[in-house]
Amino acid sequence: MTAVIDPHKNWALVEQRLAAETDPILIRNLEVVLKHMKAEATLDFDALMSTVADEARYHFFGSENDEAFAGPKGKENVEAFYKTIIDMDIHRIEHNIDRLVVDKHCVITEGQMRIAYPGSLLKDMGHNISDTDAYYLYETRSAIVWPINDDGLVVGEDSYTGEDGFAGIENRKLSLGDIVTVKAA
Repeated sequence: MTAVIDPHKNWALVEQRLAAETDPILIRNLEVVLKHMKAEATLDFDALMSTVADEARYHFFGSENDEAFAGPKGKENVEAFYKTIIDMDIHRIEHNIDRLVVDKHCVITEGQMRIAYPGSLLKDMGHNISDTDAYYLYETRSAIVWPINDDGLVVGEDSYTGEDGFAGIENRKLSLGDIVTVKAA
């Protein structure tokens, strides 16, 4: 059976590009994004925060409007943001990247984003959920711009999403067997 959410897809294309890249700055940028992705997937909080610059600023752009949802600003608020994701149990994420762009100041990843949302959280958000103990599939196309500073740290994540991943979510129930868990190395 093929998993519905497999975090290994988050970094497969990054690792492939790293294997062929020769420019040391591009290698550095790919490595920091790779470390960030793997730390996020394994809930290695110290490793995750070691990739984030003090001046980090996150922005979230959705399909519902053209305005950015202001995300956390500054490393302390980014840290609180990630702790909230873990506390809300929405850290089971697959970003099946099929497009990757790398330059000296930025990495861009794009692909299908899948997140397992707990039924109880969705119910609290107003969705008509039949099983609050189950997980449900959030799914949308997503691009993330990862600006990198001169020290090789992530200065932000500017996320752009396509269609509303919550539309019809009550019909996309998952089992735990649909979700791959990544263990720390």
